[in-house]
Amino acid sequence: MDKLKKNWEINSNWQLIFPLLGILSLGYSSFKLSSLFLKEYNIILNLLLSTIIFFVLLKLTLLIFSKLEKKWDVKYRWELISIFLVFAITGSSSVFISRPLIKLMGINKENLSVFAYWVLYIFIGFIFYQILLVVNGWIFGQYKFFWNFEKKMLRRLGLKRFVD
Repeated sequence: MDKLKKNWEINSNWQLIFPLLGILSLGYSSFKLSSLFLKEYNIILNLLLSTIIFFVLLKLTLLIFSKLEKKWDVKYRWELISIFLVFAITGSSSVFISRPLIKLMGINKENLSVFAYWVLYIFIGFIFYQILLVVNGWIFGQYKFFWNFEKKMLRRLGLKRFVD
């Protein structure tokens, strides 16, 4: 346990929640991916493939962490896990929110061309993604990082006047 705390620069026990959530999320993702590959439900084969995918994703994630740790301005390594969790939760929740909103607005594939429908769907999802990114960042204690991330993105989109 001390090695884990030292490696992820954990100073308080409450910060252990982030590696735990990261491992659980990675395990769930691995299981879902193996279920996609194996259409038949063979639990032993599914668990074996899940384990392989888990370790491949873990290696990939740790490689990405080492690269982003230098690029992003974070004080502690455990903050990288919370940032990744915010990105994952925000992506899922923006779709979760925008889908019913589009239905409520009466936008569907029957009254619009498929191209117009998907452009509106992506645009509305993108707007909610930006809002939820900052809100979820605040919930996970990463408000400063995500607000700066958001400002940079708005500047790149040419919306500089809304940031300054």
